[in-house]
Amino acid sequence: MQVSIEQTFGLERRLKIGVPADEIDNEVTTRLQKAVQSVRVDGFRKGKVPLKVVRQRYGAGVRQEVVGEIVNKTFYEAVTQQDLRPAGRPSIEPVTDEPGRDLEYVAVFEVYPEVAVADFSDIAIKRPVATVSDADVAAMVKNLREQQSTWVDVSRAAQTDDQVSIDYAGTRDGVPFDGGSAQGTDLELGSGRMIPGFEDAIIGLAAGDQKVVKLSFPEDYQAEELRGAAVEFAITVNAVRERQLAELNDEFFARFGINSGGEEKFLEEIRANMERELKTAIKNKVKTRLMNELLARHQIELPRALLDGEVVALRQQMMAQFGGGGRGIDENMLPADLFMPQARRRVTLGLVIAQIVSSANLKVAEEKVREQIEQLAATYEQPQEVVKYYYANEQLLGGIQSAVLEDQVVEHVLNAAQVSEEEVSYEDAIKPDPQPAPSAPSENE
Repeated sequence: MQVSIEQTFGLERRLKIGVPADEIDNEVTTRLQKAVQSVRVDGFRKGKVPLKVVRQRYGAGVRQEVVGEIVNKTFYEAVTQQDLRPAGRPSIEPVTDEPGRDLEYVAVFEVYPEVAVADFSDIAIKRPVATVSDADVAAMVKNLREQQSTWVDVSRAAQTDDQVSIDYAGTRDGVPFDGGSAQGTDLELGSGRMIPGFEDAIIGLAAGDQKVVKLSFPEDYQAEELRGAAVEFAITVNAVRERQLAELNDEFFARFGINSGGEEKFLEEIRANMERELKTAIKNKVKTRLMNELLARHQIELPRALLDGEVVALRQQMMAQFGGGGRGIDENMLPADLFMPQARRRVTLGLVIAQIVSSANLKVAEEKVREQIEQLAATYEQPQEVVKYYYANEQLLGGIQSAVLEDQVVEHVLNAAQVSEEEVSYEDAIKPDPQPAPSAPSENE
């Protein structure tokens, strides 16, 4: 096998590979001779078909099969010989492919970039420190009660946060306009659902009251023909309702899986869940901050093949989240540019993390893999069966191992970085940090 390599531009490489004709022709003949024993041709008994006839009928197909296998084999032998790491499948360009002549082809592909890991000692990370207070638990309970609340009619004037049932009719210069009228619509005051001034005009009105209010549509309103338009709305209030929070009783507790122990057990579970959420949120926040620092310190030329593959994965993920496949939406309608900033981030961090794993000689901590699987399994009725299922499923197990290894990378970098603590509230601790602006693409993108 003869190999020559050419660097065209960026990460692209061209390998010209030559394979001796004898290697291919001999393999083709061997396979045709085996075929003689089994092929059926009219006029010949089975196993007695002349090799010449078999070659005439099946030679081209067999050669195509052999050439495909040899191209695949010799390509990977060549990249190993040249110490190259292809990023994606090669594009194969045949040069010479004729019986009796040496096979020549050109493989065009991208390689993984060289990643020089930055110094971690100047990375400064703030680790949030927070606790779950009684006030935080009370706020969570109120939120849960609001989620289970009902609306009840009241005989008083409407206030902010009330719900009203209204009829309204909008006119522009005395003429009704599309979408300007409704009957018996429910509106929560303070929700900001209607144009500015509409909800404020209802505050102070009781059931049976009517009011005509003059308003203007915002200049950035979605319907172009109504932008900035002066209009009037005739509003009739049918009913005023206030929110009635769900009662703290056994029925309410049962909705959250608390079937005994009453309010004390319910509050205990709420606090435990909040503390778990807090621990996870702090861990994720520190990890995100660290990843942002790594991203800022590594400007890497990215293989287009890896970016395209990540875009495909992100597009399919979005389709799955929104059920696009079941609604007749073609995933190709979602432009690649929509996903490219996130794809660039994920590919860059993937390359950096892989290099850190390699340079630090990190290995997956199997005890942590087991611990994480057991934590996931603990939420099921038969946790041991779930644990067995994870270890029997290569894809699921691989996902856990990758997550654990990534956590080990975070721990490794944090050990070298400058980590300080900042005291924050529970609400601030669980709130994700704003994402930094996407980095600019490299020249080959």
